Amino acid sequence: MAQKEDILEQIVEEYLTHEGYFVRHNIKYRPRNFKQTPSDIDVLAVDPRRSGPSRVMVVNVKSWQGGFDFRYQRKLIDEDVEGNNKLGKMRYRELTKPDWSKAFVDKIRELTGTDRFTYCLAVTLAKGDRSIWENCKQFRKALRNNPIRVITLKEMVDRIMPGITKTPAGTDIGRTLQLLRAAGLSLKSSKPDPTDVEEQGENQET
Repeated sequence: MAQKEDILEQIVEEYLTHEGYFVRHNIKYRPRNFKQTPSDIDVLAVDPRRSGPSRVMVVNVKSWQGGFDFRYQRKLIDEDVEGNNKLGKMRYRELTKPDWSKAFVDKIRELTGTDRFTYCLAVTLAKGDRSIWENCKQFRKALRNNPIRVITLKEMVDRIMPGITKTPAGTDIGRTLQLLRAAGLSLKSSKPDPTDVEEQGENQET
């Protein structure tokens, strides 16, 4: 696997590969006849052995060190009445803007042959009630009523680690996890630094 700037995206690939998926990254899409800069599907994965929405995983990666505050992000979306705020609806255009939602689903169908998929938000740390995101009627409607799932870094690593052996892994992340395990290190839950909260609204644009 080629080195990527986003470590969490690499963890997502490692996790999905362990789950049996074939993975692609950074797939551009935009509504037909739009001249705006394309958006990206961070990760698109297919497991041909599965059926239904779980056969295709479409992942939006948010690797913010301060974690992902569901209530705060919904507030930014709801307050973006005109829909042009890059920290509001434009950040989640596939969930909030009909033209982009259609283009998003169309691109998935083009590449996978189906419009049934699971939309996954991968975050470093989940802050608050994830059902605010997973059960949002607006988002579900935009995604043609496909399921929405939130998964954290710790949850992914917890799934990966039991499958890690002493045989040298084939990816950078796999080898890193092997070394961490060999050193006796493990992930433990801790409270995020409160000074990181504003990172979501000010410093991140992906």
